[in-house]
Amino acid sequence: MRVKDCMSKEIVWATRDNTICDVVKLMNEHHIGCIPICDEKQSVIGIVTDRDIILRGIACDKNAKQTKINDIMTTDVIRTSKDTDVNWVVDIMAQNQIRRVPVVENEKLVGMITLGDLAKNDDVPNNKIAKCICHICDCSEKNSQ
Repeated sequence: MRVKDCMSKEIVWATRDNTICDVVKLMNEHHIGCIPICDEKQSVIGIVTDRDIILRGIACDKNAKQTKINDIMTTDVIRTSKDTDVNWVVDIMAQNQIRRVPVVENEKLVGMITLGDLAKNDDVPNNKIAKCICHICDCSEKNSQ
């Protein structure tokens, strides 16, 4: 199975000039915990999670109404394409301890694939999802049983 078969196609994204507050409002409005940050061509230049906002924004006393999301976003973003095999995506998530990967086509954001999307998919074995979750949580193999 390919990423295009189970990815979310309606993605909310922000620009580097949006403030932390703007992004938090988008997350709240759309009930999501992660937003890709794109340039004017809708190319992914960063990503920010609710955890990033807490640790790099709030915990560092950033002013949420004035601080640009560019100041706290992750810029080393792992991406995938629509034609990538979903099992490869699970492996990449596990190796990098991430739960969401932007999907791009010709450098333009076209979707998002999450661990939840993959877990709902019968083509991805449950034990593979479980191992991925353990890697993301940094659980030891002994504690994962």
